[in-house]
Amino acid sequence: NEDGSANAMTAAWGIICDYTKVMVVLDRNHVTTKNIIKKGAFTVSMATEATVVAADYVGIASANTETNKIEKAGWTVVKSELVDAPMFAELPMTLECKLVDWNEAAERVTGEIVNISADESVLTDGKIDPAKLKPITFDAVNNTYIGLGAVVGNAFKDGLKLK
Repeated sequence: NEDGSANAMTAAWGIICDYTKVMVVLDRNHVTTKNIIKKGAFTVSMATEATVVAADYVGIASANTETNKIEKAGWTVVKSELVDAPMFAELPMTLECKLVDWNEAAERVTGEIVNISADESVLTDGKIDPAKLKPITFDAVNNTYIGLGAVVGNAFKDGLKLK
């Protein structure tokens, strides 16, 4: 924020664009959007089963009217060493991004992922383990959060059976 404090919000619509970019749809009136444009950087963390209440809160509380969102969420601010944006200790995986594009008409930010930070607690053999991370996803049809479950297939392998 302009006063140097950290801000966070939960975004419902985002996607990895390729191996080096992430895209998030953000309303132009969000404080977060204005901060990203001004700073030229942002972070994206995956909400988890353990952080669902706090993650939902920072999505429904507006920094335009609530200035102590991070304190209420109970999150500990950790400054990224690579981009001018905050990370949060309670969110065990973070994409650190440099702003590549703000498409005002589509209300979409695109960032280059310059680093992926992950807490040791979510790693297996040095790789992020979804079973340990326990990420959640937003179900827009039912307005619920769903935990991601078991492996159901092998990418770039199972389809070879039909070749």
